[in-house]
Amino acid sequence: MTIAPPRVCSCGQVVPYGEQCECAIERKRQADKARPSPSARGYDAIWRKVRKAFVIAFPKCSTEGCGKPTTDVDHIKSIREAPHLRLEWSNLRPFCHECHSRHTARTQGFAQRTPARS
Repeated sequence: MTIAPPRVCSCGQVVPYGEQCECAIERKRQADKARPSPSARGYDAIWRKVRKAFVIAFPKCSTEGCGKPTTDVDHIKSIREAPHLRLEWSNLRPFCHECHSRHTARTQGFAQRTPARS
């Protein structure tokens, strides 16, 4: 079994694989403070009712070959992108947490390609 090498944080500190530097933890803490509440982002009581009904109607993850129970409901078009579709079932898909995390990382997070700097 190979062990991944440590990495260098943007502050210059060497960080073991799978761990975060204190500066990265603090950056995340500050970003979370600035982030609007879930309710302000569209995840209010109405959303929770729609989500609950959707999970009952679609109890299995939509990822081909997964078959795990639905734990997360994903917006195909984000609330920010299409707020009018926030509660539309046609804009939702069921995921298990693992598949939803993988999908989100690929489309919104660290795995998303950024434009090359000039």
